[in-house]
Parts: sequence; structure tokens; C-alpha cells
Amino acid sequence: MASETQIRLRLFRDEAIARGVPADDVERWTTLARPCATLTRDEGGQGPVVGRFGGPLLLPADLPDPEHPFVASIDLAALPADATDLPLPADGHLLLFAFPETADDHETMGSAVYVPAGTVVVERDSHAWNPYDFDDYEAMFQEFPQGTLRATTEVSLPYHHAVDIPEKPGSGPLPGHPRSEELVAAWEHTRDTIAPEGPLQIGGYANEEVVHTDPVSGAVSRVVRAAQAGHWDGPVSDDVADWVLLADWQAGMDVQGWESSSVHWVIQRTDLAARRFDRTFTAVFWNP
Repeated sequence: MASETQIRLRLFRDEAIARGVPADDVERWTTLARPCATLTRDEGGQGPVVGRFGGPLLLPADLPDPEHPFVASIDLAALPADATDLPLPADGHLLLFAFPETADDHETMGSAVYVPAGTVVVERDSHAWNPYDFDDYEAMFQEFPQGTLRATTEVSLPYHHAVDIPEKPGSGPLPGHPRSEELVAAWEHTRDTIAPEGPLQIGGYANEEVVHTDPVSGAVSRVVRAAQAGHWDGPVSDDVADWVLLADWQAGMDVQGWESSSVHWVIQRTDLAARRFDRTFTAVFWNP
């Protein structure tokens, strides 16, 4: 009997085969499918309420003020259990912070905070990240989305089709997938029907305006350079297989002036399993 994922991907299979990709290559590509939670605002979303964009910033009193703007809070107990393949805590809240611009290699552009269930919290100043009250920063923050978020469980396939080749300049197709570029094109053509995109995603594959190699791989390269420069505490693996996408925010959907911005929160698998969310690195793609 075909699995639910296989059934959902039939349209993708048909499209890829119609483009001339051999069926064996298509089937091998579908083994890369991952579940993800797609979060959309309440007015246009389906599924259970799992959190919100913006709102009061509630944190433990002894936690320092975050250095980046508050994006969203996710109630992990409300997230459907099978929505992702990440070892997320069963309850508590995950808070995401980000400044949706690119920066130097050594700089993380956001953070993630996990607040366990039952933790005493107090409302904090959501503008504390901007201590000098820069007007342009404040104008940007005013554009951040607000409102209740609903989650649907979707299927995610890679948006990237190439890997860098360390031994020589340039890149090549994903190992084991010689038709990866055509398969990604087929996914781009069918994705909106199979798994409509939302502004916020938990788990799955990372996406951005222009994708060639894996955005998670790019983020890993940045955190490795940050560690080498002494700006990020180790241990840090340079193997992208040791990392996962925690969350993806298509900031450009809402933040005027940052229309192409995508934010990727990445974390090592070992840190996620140990609930060391403070070791989440945040990378941003922005093409102003």
C-alpha cells in the first residue's frame, strides 16, 4: 500500500517523468522527502493554532534581553506530533528571533529560545534589541507580521540541486542524483499544489529566493568560520549531515523593503536532542 507521502507526491512524479527524468531517478529522489510544519496566519490558515507572530515577549526573568527582534512563539504541545522528523520537546514554547539582513561570516543574525512548560515568565520590552532607537530599525520591526499561526503537516523536498566540490572550483549535482536540477524544477512546478508554502516552516528543507546549493550547508559554513574566528563556541561540526533546519522564515513575504529576505535557523542534531537551543545559528539570505 502506498504511503501518504507517496500518494501526495504523485503529481510531482508525473511532472518529473514528463520532463524526461527516468522513473528510478524520480523514486530515488522521493526518498529524500521530509515532513515539515507549515505555519500560516489564522485568517488564511488551516489546522490547529500553534503559536503566533509577534505578540507579548514572555521570557524568564533571569534571561538576558535577546539581541535580535522577536519574530514568533511556537507552542510545541500544540504542534502535531508527526509534523516534523525533528526531536522537538513535547511541550513548552519555542521563541524565534531574527534580524532579516545578511552580515559578516562570523555573526549570527538571530537566536532561538526554548521556554520549558511551567516556567515562570515575565513580559519583556520587545524593543530592547534596538537600544539606540535607530529609526530605520524601528520602521523595519513595525513591518514584522503579527497574528495567530496555524499549522499543517506538509511534505518537503529539496529546493537545492547542487553541492560544492572541495577538490575543484564549482559545483555538481547532489551525490546519487544526476538529474537533481530537473527534479528540483519539477518540484517547483508542483509544490504549490502539493504543499503550499507559508511564511514560517518548522523542519523540512530550507528555501530562499535563489537556491543553488543547500542553504543549510551555507549556514554551516558560516558557523564554522565563526567558530574559527572565536565568535562561536564549539564543538562545531563541518558536516552538514550533523545539522538540521530548525525553522525557515520567508521574511520577504511581509517585511516591506526586505522582500527577498529568508531566515534560516539551523542547529546541530546533538544540540537539538539535548535541548541546547542557545546553540542555534541564524543565517539570512537577502538580495536587496
